[in-house]
Amino acid sequence: MSGMKFSLSHSLSEAKWRFAVPVLLVLFWEAFSRSGVIPASLLPAPSRVFSTWMDWIFGINEAAQDSSGKWIYDAFASCMRVTAGYLIAAVSGIALGVAIGWWRWVERAIEPTVQMLRPVPPVSWIPLAIIWFGIANKPAIFLVFLGAFFPILMNTVHGVKTSDRNLLRAAAMAGAKQGQLLRFVILPAAMPSIFAGLRIGIGSAWMLTVTAEMVAVKSGLGYALWDSYYFLRYDLVIAAMISIGLLGFLADWILKQIMNSVLRWQQVSTVQGKA
Repeated sequence: MSGMKFSLSHSLSEAKWRFAVPVLLVLFWEAFSRSGVIPASLLPAPSRVFSTWMDWIFGINEAAQDSSGKWIYDAFASCMRVTAGYLIAAVSGIALGVAIGWWRWVERAIEPTVQMLRPVPPVSWIPLAIIWFGIANKPAIFLVFLGAFFPILMNTVHGVKTSDRNLLRAAAMAGAKQGQLLRFVILPAAMPSIFAGLRIGIGSAWMLTVTAEMVAVKSGLGYALWDSYYFLRYDLVIAAMISIGLLGFLADWILKQIMNSVLRWQQVSTVQGKA
């Protein structure tokens, strides 16, 4: 019973510190906006942003005007593009990363091209993406794929190359075939690096879908943000920014839960090592 009380007290204390900085920033923002140093039309107070955001979501008071009640459609459009591009990047990045890390001939054949393309900013592909795919979902999905692909690829390559060679030798001596080595030794050993790449990739995916929606798509949170800027609706601009941040945080949290579940063996070994 005392252990449960300690755990609850510890969780509450941790939550208090985790939310302390955001609450202080919001209070400072509210006070600064109301001070009149910057016109309220240029820096709307959090209370106004929250009111507009709630109308954007629920359609309660027309504070968001034409966007009233349309948040769910914008958020769904952005989430769909992120999910599609990210899944393509995850599957191809992990598969190609394992191949580059495991087979020398694949590394020699592909890595120079990868290293040449990797420094090119994904946003520089926007003109070509529009020419190739038009103004629709496809250019946004393509840009999301580019943004997420390289972090996943490079982290997978790193994870495969830094796998414990003693484990490989032990498995080979036990008679494991190459496919078994990849499945039962290399992939589990590379998983921490792969998940690190996946978490970096999901952040890049959200950044690129918003960029694409500003230029090449006529729906989504990025489009709503850019359209609000043109009409000087900075409360909606900030509400869109907050929405993107929260959805990105949620996506990373889901990935983190999956990672903790898949890498439970690593957490157990860490705890045993400390003991």
